[in-house]
Amino acid sequence: MDATGDSANLAEFLAPGLIAEDIPPLFPLLAARPLIGALIALFRGGDEEVLIRLMVLREIGLRADAPEWTPRELESHFAYLSQTKLNTVLARLREHSLLLWDGERRVYQLSTEGRMVLSALSNLLTFNAETDGELGFLAAQVAAGASVGKLAPEALAHLLARLGELEEAFAQAVASGSEFRLRAAQAKLASVQQWLERANAVMKNLTDAGLDDTTWRLAQSIGQRQSRLLRMASVFQRELAAIARQQVHLAHGVSTSELAAWLQTLNLDQLAAFADGQLASTPECSFVLPDVMLDNTEEFIAREQPDRKTSAMPTPAEIEYTRDVPLEPPRELVELTRMLVGLSSSASVADTVVGGSFGSASYRLSLLALIGETNIGPELAPLADLPLTLQWDDAMQAVGRGEVAWISAGRIQPQENNDESPA
Repeated sequence: MDATGDSANLAEFLAPGLIAEDIPPLFPLLAARPLIGALIALFRGGDEEVLIRLMVLREIGLRADAPEWTPRELESHFAYLSQTKLNTVLARLREHSLLLWDGERRVYQLSTEGRMVLSALSNLLTFNAETDGELGFLAAQVAAGASVGKLAPEALAHLLARLGELEEAFAQAVASGSEFRLRAAQAKLASVQQWLERANAVMKNLTDAGLDDTTWRLAQSIGQRQSRLLRMASVFQRELAAIARQQVHLAHGVSTSELAAWLQTLNLDQLAAFADGQLASTPECSFVLPDVMLDNTEEFIAREQPDRKTSAMPTPAEIEYTRDVPLEPPRELVELTRMLVGLSSSASVADTVVGGSFGSASYRLSLLALIGETNIGPELAPLADLPLTLQWDDAMQAVGRGEVAWISAGRIQPQENNDESPA
């Protein structure tokens, strides 16, 4: 695989401005270009071509005592293949470095990549022949990695994911309450039992493997999930026993479960023959709207059943009403209003609002701004209706009492004094 060409082609799949080598999930694949290229060359093409390539490569790799092959030996060994097709297969394997050709000694031998591909393929084919062998294959990958100190977190993640799929399938079978699904799940658990026990033994030996934090957490999750799966056998037995207690027995002691199991063995034509003339079809009035049907039903009930029982709400309970307690206005508001009601001459703002604490003075000063307002609450109306006006100066007035050092200079004037004009 050409690195430059790969980077250029991968750029079409990436967002603008990104480089393929800077993407963490993609970098390990780019680093394994030779091995991935060998796999692509081996499996590219039609099914027949791939099978013939795999067969030739496996036969060449199986001769362990004499790993080198001469062209004459290959022609003799693969005499059942067309000579032209065999040459094409050998040329392709050589082109992609799966098969090495020594020109000086004129012999073929497997490359390192070819040997690794065959080894992985051999494990796949071995576990493929076993019932539920995928779990055994994943456990074997974990055991092999741990034994040589090269345990990849991906191998543990695959094993954990497969155990999770089994646990979910078993949980759905229990939730369904179906005897047939429970028995199928029970048989599935029995078939994977041997692999679960072997995987459990593998996980126990991982304590001395020097695992990092991520790998150790995955190993712990696998152990917990295996324990839950092994406990499912008792759950299946309990659910099946509960179903057995609820079975209905027909004539001659035949249960409904046995009848359902027998019906499952019949094909569609046989089932249709049993149902012929036994089932009645009821037309559905899809042309009638649901709301119209409801209105007609209510009218029928009101007309035909006038004396039907009706439910009524109970009479309301007697309650005691309480009298609202009037809210007393703040003391500062009452005092300020009383002070300003009898104001007959000009008074300074400082002498009017300062007194007590800083908070009280601030509250009184804010109340002065309400004088003359019209849209105001009833508790503030007596103050707002006073015939007074405020006059402010730009200067500040020194006070020095009642926690107030300075205040804006201003005066409060009765309106009759303002209305007087000079003679």
